[in-house]
This record gives sequence, C-alpha cells and structure tokens, in this order.
Amino acid sequence: MTRAQRVGFGAALVSILYLLLFFQVFEVPLVDEAIVAQILPVLPWWLLVAFGSYSLWSLGWGLVTFRDCPDAYNELLLEISEAKNDLRTKGVSVD
Repeated sequence: MTRAQRVGFGAALVSILYLLLFFQVFEVPLVDEAIVAQILPVLPWWLLVAFGSYSLWSLGWGLVTFRDCPDAYNELLLEISEAKNDLRTKGVSVD
C-alpha cells in the first residue's frame, strides 16, 4: 500500500467516525452532550487552521535553515545562473 493510499484510508476512516459522531449515531463517552454539540461542528475548521499553521511553520523553518545545507544552496544558485543564461540566449532580459 502506497503512502497516498494509507493517508486516504486514514482520512476516510476519520471522516466516517466524525460523521457518525456528528449525526449522533454514536455517543461520545464521558463527555456531556451539550459540550459535544458545541465542539463537533467547529472541529473540521479547527483542524484546517491547525494544518495551515503547521504548513506555514514548516515552510518558514525550511527557509530559515536553508543556508544550513551548503550543498543544496550552491546547487540552487548554480541552477538559477544556468536558467538565467538560458533565458539570455533566447533574448529575455532577466537582470
């Protein structure tokens, strides 16, 4: 099973469980129904915001620590200069 299939299967499983709890097919044990009625409708939005925050943090952290990888940094600079030279040969002004 590929990683995408595992993620898809997990997401489907969590979605089904959420829908069963949201439509009150099952009850949440040890939690008052009034609290469940307040939390369950906003849970997907909270998860979306949490995922967005994590994504932005991981992108920012990658940018902050990018110079810690000198080989990748030098390789990227080389690719940029090659792309600029290629564009210059085609008559595009890049500077």
